[in-house]
Amino acid sequence: MSLTLDEKKAVVAEVSEVASSAFSAIAAEYRGLTVGEMTELRVKARTEGVYLRVVKNSLARRAVEGTDFECMSDGFVGPLVLAFSQEDPGSAARVMKDFAKDHDKLVVKLVSVGRQLYPATDIDRLAKMPTRDQAISLLMAVMRAPLDKFARTLNEVPGKLVRTVAAIRDQKQDAA
Repeated sequence: MSLTLDEKKAVVAEVSEVASSAFSAIAAEYRGLTVGEMTELRVKARTEGVYLRVVKNSLARRAVEGTDFECMSDGFVGPLVLAFSQEDPGSAARVMKDFAKDHDKLVVKLVSVGRQLYPATDIDRLAKMPTRDQAISLLMAVMRAPLDKFARTLNEVPGKLVRTVAAIRDQKQDAA
């Protein structure tokens, strides 16, 4: 059953809206996956904040026009599922990579971040990127490290004085 013109326009508008606010996009070939497996992938994507959609390639090309993912247009060939990261750049890559471990029929074809198209093998690098919370915590640790070292340095002066006085006391007790 084919879509009417209004339904096609609605699909293009929806995908285009998601693509305009997404951090990264992954396109993967899903040929050979069962309906149950696709449902499992959709559930996993929904819980991770990833927009997942199977769209006809011609509609997908129209949807990504004018977005950061326009570079993917030439690669839209065959049955593809599009995954857009809504919360952090690595979330779609993590979902697709984890799902592909157990389901070898899901093959990543395109990876795009920041108006750049990367080889499908770069999905590992993208998946290893920290989440927003992890990145903030790493930044805070880096910012806090000099203060911690300064506090330890300041604390070392009276500590050294106490050890010196204790050593003198022990020396006098041994002499007496």
